[in-house]
Amino acid sequence: MSKLVLKNISRRYGAVEAVADFSLELREGEFVSLLGPSGCGKTTTLRMIAGFISPGTGTIEMDGRQISSPSSVVPPEKRRMSMIFQSYAIWPNMTVGENVGFGLLVRKLSRTEIERRVDAILDVVQMRSLKGRYPSELSGGQQQRVALARAIVVEPEVLLLDEPLSNLDAGLREEMRSEIRRLHDEFKITTVYVTHDQSEAMVTSDRIVVMNKGRIEQIDVPHIVYGRPSSRFVAGFIGRTNFLTGKRHGADVRFDGFAAPAAAVERPEGTGELTYSLRPQAIGMTIQRPAGPGLVIEAEITNRAYLGEYWDYQVRPLGGARSVRVSAAPAAVFAVGSHVWLEIDPAAMVRVE
Repeated sequence: MSKLVLKNISRRYGAVEAVADFSLELREGEFVSLLGPSGCGKTTTLRMIAGFISPGTGTIEMDGRQISSPSSVVPPEKRRMSMIFQSYAIWPNMTVGENVGFGLLVRKLSRTEIERRVDAILDVVQMRSLKGRYPSELSGGQQQRVALARAIVVEPEVLLLDEPLSNLDAGLREEMRSEIRRLHDEFKITTVYVTHDQSEAMVTSDRIVVMNKGRIEQIDVPHIVYGRPSSRFVAGFIGRTNFLTGKRHGADVRFDGFAAPAAAVERPEGTGELTYSLRPQAIGMTIQRPAGPGLVIEAEITNRAYLGEYWDYQVRPLGGARSVRVSAAPAAVFAVGSHVWLEIDPAAMVRVE
């Protein structure tokens, strides 16, 4: 049985349809991210799961029991869920230990049991030594660990996280997203994570739900969402990509500056414009003409940027008007104006609508 089931839920604010016909099933212990730009409906969806707002249509079930419908909503405090907010929402007048233990105190556990469970979870998040400190004495990452500990210590059946890392700097975000995944692997709590950051979603999730304008664009495991995007929106939102447009001419599909055998590319049917997504790192680039079986294209480097982990080149096929982006290793240094050879595996070109 699925742990959490959302069936055709929607939510409207006046003339704006924030969420439209959204359906999703989460398995027990699964980590699912709702990913999309601001205003796509992901936080509204999370708030409906939490019980803060009711769906305009559809239902939400947990363990086979209906907990939300347009006419009836089980209150948040009776849903056996914990939620972590963007602002952390930890109390400034309580110590770390008091913050973490507050939910257990509300549940009227004994003082001895509260201390035992608080100490245990603080050990897990590596905060035991800071148990007596106040939030003002903690860094952003430490405050986030307190929020995680407080949410997990009450042993929820579902954990909800609403952009919990957006207030942290880049280094701390990278550390904390791995920490969130580590805690999930340890406790196996069914988790719904809202983020606009694709890297967070890729690192933490079992599955990613990509949302756009209140609707689901794609649901899949991270490497499929990245490698086989189902739409132009998904391809452009998840990582960097080149959009190659072409038209069918007999046995070929002709693009700007080169052509590919129609038999080698995905779904070459149609008389109109065909659009393909091609990731920059899927393009090989050399000074000498390669002898591989892929598409081989002579091109000129028009621009470049060194980004530490890789070079970002803009390369224009000879005879073409538009450049494509190519990612190359730090040691692959080519001057602007150089003539190079590009090698493309047609299987890496994903047709998108």
